Amino acid sequence: MSEIDLQIPSAFDPFAEANAEDSNAGSKEYVHIRIQQRNGRKSLTTVQGLKKEFSYNKILKDLKKEFCCNGTVVQDPELGQVIQLQGDQRKNVSTFLVQAGIVKKERIKIHGF
Repeated sequence: MSEIDLQIPSAFDPFAEANAEDSNAGSKEYVHIRIQQRNGRKSLTTVQGLKKEFSYNKILKDLKKEFCCNGTVVQDPELGQVIQLQGDQRKNVSTFLVQAGIVKKERIKIHGF
């Protein structure tokens, strides 16, 4: 009976790997670009993880002018300041941040479908 008890596998945690990545995310300082589906064809692009010394409002102003969309800076208690843009602007935002010299390409993670 004791041999059977030793061979029972422990419970598998599917989020253990994701939690391990989150703990390293602070040291890597990634910029996360995500898309959130609103209703129907409407979507929202969020940018988080930019350094604190950057002026979020100036970056937002340039993004809005460049991509002809509306946006805002939202203060989140857990994530800090997050830039929100209308529409699916993931690739546009990533190329803009790299070309402007704000973030290196290796530090950008694009999430979404």
